[in-house]
Amino acid sequence: MDKMIIQGGNRLQGDVRISGSKNAALPIVVSSLLVDGPCTYHNVPNLKDIESILLLLRDLGATVEKQGDTVHIDATGLNQFEASYELVRKMRASILVLGPLIARLKKARVSLPGGCAIGARPVNLHLKALSQLGVTIDIVHGYIEASVDKLKGNDVFFDMPTVTGTENLIMASVLAEGETILRNAAREPEIIALADVLNQMGADIGGAGSPIITIQGVPRLKPVTASIIPDRIETGTYMIASILTHGDVNITHCEPAHVGSLIHKLRLTGADITINDKSIRIKGPECIESTDIKTLPYPGFPTDMQAQFMVLMTIAKGQSIITETIFENRFIHVSELKRLGADITISSGNVAIVRGVDHLSGAPVMASDLRASACLVLAGLVAEGETMINRVYHLDRGYESIEKKMNSLGAKIQRAM
Repeated sequence: MDKMIIQGGNRLQGDVRISGSKNAALPIVVSSLLVDGPCTYHNVPNLKDIESILLLLRDLGATVEKQGDTVHIDATGLNQFEASYELVRKMRASILVLGPLIARLKKARVSLPGGCAIGARPVNLHLKALSQLGVTIDIVHGYIEASVDKLKGNDVFFDMPTVTGTENLIMASVLAEGETILRNAAREPEIIALADVLNQMGADIGGAGSPIITIQGVPRLKPVTASIIPDRIETGTYMIASILTHGDVNITHCEPAHVGSLIHKLRLTGADITINDKSIRIKGPECIESTDIKTLPYPGFPTDMQAQFMVLMTIAKGQSIITETIFENRFIHVSELKRLGADITISSGNVAIVRGVDHLSGAPVMASDLRASACLVLAGLVAEGETMINRVYHLDRGYESIEKKMNSLGAKIQRAM
């Protein structure tokens, strides 16, 4: 199993290009299941999660070709309605095939998903909403078994905003009879990106990016050619890397509007941030100021940036309070940061009190999930001496060529078996 060895203490500077968004690419490539004919997507990141979803689409009968960052998918031959455990267990986002399979084939059998160990992310919100469109759902031997005679639009309220739940319902509703209204819908940029692609296919979706999304069902969709939006979490990770190392990094091919809450918090740490149309230049201050954060659904501070921000606070001046409201068990990385010398106390389960220290010290650590892996890479960049991260396969699920990009900025990172 791969390990990552980092020699800390190097200042990062230069340009780094942001890849396509994993969390936008996954539902968009899955939406190809709704269409007869070839769809083409550009700027698709080269990630393990993308490989997994494309493998699943092939298993369902779609033709898939990948050439660099371009993916061609033709689901004309869609002939399977079962997403097996062996394919779904690797990635929770595989649940996204549920809505399109029901819309296209009127039935689906999808294994309950696996994925990162960051707490319960139940699919009950998806299932409850789909049932309001007339879908009959049973859980049998670890599989979701769903069927419907005819999808019918309805007024659907989510008890809490759910990104994949919103995406699943949008994809099911575009071919439903009549109007579907999704209330308390997720507002993330990835939702807007999916709706934009579906509208290019001929769907009639309004309100994406707001809490109320309205979908007018259409009889059929047409193939599309589209490009994946930049990855806002990768953008944020390199922003923090620059500040941590007192660096000067120009982040290109990104979307500054998608990281507004992060930019606000990073400016409070003393960072010098210059925003251009599709780039962000960020210079780290001599002294990093402590800043509190609380994770919230978009447009609030993203839970996927909490671990990375915590690393920044470990060497900041003073004390900061980090409150996690989205996922339980998302402080697993704390024990590993403490191995590097961080001073962190967990209070009430979802609150971390971080007291800045003079420096971190390199040590062997273990990655537990995707964003925890990224936070340990960031910690390794500033820790004195050598940091060895075990189980870095998590990184390959969500960060394209992270060691190559970091090394191009002046980091010293290598992989080893």
